[in-house]
Amino acid sequence: MRVFVLLGLLVGGWGGGFLWFLHMTGRPATPILSADGIVVLTGGADRIESALRMLAEGHGKRLLISGIGGGADLAVLARHSGVDTTALAQRITLGRQATSTLGNAREAAAWVQTNKIESLIVVTASYHMPRAMTELRRALPGTVLIAEPVTHQGNPGRAEAGRGAPLRLLAEEYTKYLISLTGLTAWIPSRDAAANAGHAG
Repeated sequence: MRVFVLLGLLVGGWGGGFLWFLHMTGRPATPILSADGIVVLTGGADRIESALRMLAEGHGKRLLISGIGGGADLAVLARHSGVDTTALAQRITLGRQATSTLGNAREAAAWVQTNKIESLIVVTASYHMPRAMTELRRALPGTVLIAEPVTHQGNPGRAEAGRGAPLRLLAEEYTKYLISLTGLTAWIPSRDAAANAGHAG
């Protein structure tokens, strides 16, 4: 009997937290602020375009595009995003080492230290933002972090999760977020090490 009660509490707790997660990630976007730097975590629609536009509009002095595949270059990214990066190229860093959110945080931490960044705008999908901010806060305890969730152009002012992201995707992301809160992600074997070895070779 106690097992069923405990199981019910766990399921209820997860469900209640998931409702909070849906509310948080579906809130309207806030006005874009400014910071020393911008980091965009690749992997979803409109993220790189949003970050490039923020840089072009002066919301940050430098930009790190974290998690870029080995074959992509800035010209290709700019062409797909529709942003002219001719005058911005010297202020953009392509991070090719990260293959996970934890890897993004570590890559950003090294970049922040190298460029003496004190405040950082974080660009990623709304549903990914809670986990990204958790890992980044852990890696960058002395840096001011400003969350800037990606919005969909077809639905201005609304975060990406609010435009019909699959419920399964949101549930998986919420579960990953809970794991990141525990700090266990640091102990899970990372794909970043294998990627680094591949690039070194």
